[in-house]
Amino acid sequence: MTIPTRPDDSMQCLFSALEPVSSEIKVIPRKRMSWEYKGKPQLYLFMEGEISLVRVTDGLVVASAYDPHIFGLGEAIQPKRYHILRVEKKSRILAVDVENALKIFDEQNLWRDVSTTLAYFNAYLVYRDEMVLQQRTYSVIRSHLQEMIGLPLEARLNTSILDYIRLRTHLSRSSILNVIFVLKTEKHIEIKRGGFLVAINNLPEKI
Repeated sequence: MTIPTRPDDSMQCLFSALEPVSSEIKVIPRKRMSWEYKGKPQLYLFMEGEISLVRVTDGLVVASAYDPHIFGLGEAIQPKRYHILRVEKKSRILAVDVENALKIFDEQNLWRDVSTTLAYFNAYLVYRDEMVLQQRTYSVIRSHLQEMIGLPLEARLNTSILDYIRLRTHLSRSSILNVIFVLKTEKHIEIKRGGFLVAINNLPEKI
């Protein structure tokens, strides 16, 4: 299972077009964000910090961003609210009125970049579903460890393995800890005190 490739060029085109008409908003860590700001639908340009996309129905974290990212494209075109945004720590976020953004997409012929970015988001949701819907508990945990090791070191040292997986799955605390204990004991992974992932030496297909 391979994580989808982020379309950096298309995202940069959208950022370059939207940033001049954006305005910075104040956000409070651990606070959920509305898709509207001052009564108007918004696109959000996430610049730095940490932000999560959370599923409305059960509160599971679908994805987290640490690098510049754009949120709200799908909601701008099809205004359903299946997910919300939650700011995890001090972050810098810019807001753009959807109405203005759509005009810019028309004027600057950016719809190909919009569709490329939306295709990436869709592929990521499929990737995540494959991670979570696997039948074997170990397979789910293994996939999340592989994803976790790709995060910035600061992010890994701020979120324990247990918390990271529990926020993204319905696995029980005990089942996660049992697998982590085996992997640590057999030196497949290295963990810092507090349950923070330091390194992956190798992850077997089965344990």
